[in-house]
Amino acid sequence: MSLRSKLFTGIVAVFAAGAFSITSSAQTTVETPKDGVNKTDKREGRGYKRGGDGFGKGMRGGKGGGHRRMGGMRGLRGIELTEEQKTAIKAIREANRPDDSTREEMKTIMQARRAGAITPEQTQRAEQLRAQRQEKAQSIKAQIDAILTPEQKQQIETKKVEMKQRREEMREQRQLRREQTAPKTDS
Repeated sequence: MSLRSKLFTGIVAVFAAGAFSITSSAQTTVETPKDGVNKTDKREGRGYKRGGDGFGKGMRGGKGGGHRRMGGMRGLRGIELTEEQKTAIKAIREANRPDDSTREEMKTIMQARRAGAITPEQTQRAEQLRAQRQEKAQSIKAQIDAILTPEQKQQIETKKVEMKQRREEMREQRQLRREQTAPKTDS
């Protein structure tokens, strides 16, 4: 796979993840009936491919469809937010939701790339859309950072460091497994 196609695939994945994360920002609570059986769990997709509240679902449930690097509220999970902060963040995300025409345009470009019929104009347009998306993401981050307290920002930074360490540990474990399962050559 060429560097150009890898870059384009990455761009498209970031765009799709951003679009899906915005739609999954609403949080719902379900009250359990007195009999202890929550009849809405299946209907809301808890543990199933679709539905759920979109937070902390990983590969199952949630509306992210398994995208691991979704933006939005995911980075704020575990951070104590006031109701005012939650409302303000939701308003920021709603105001910056990508429009359907841009999404459809990117989908068309992706299909052309997969078919091997992408034009230089489409490649250039994809780069423009990526740049716009990055600018918007930076703007959203700045607006959300303005809402957070210094303590909350520190908690987020701590979580980022912990996640980086976990990713590195997972990478090392994968490498060890590969080495252990690699076919041995007779010398």
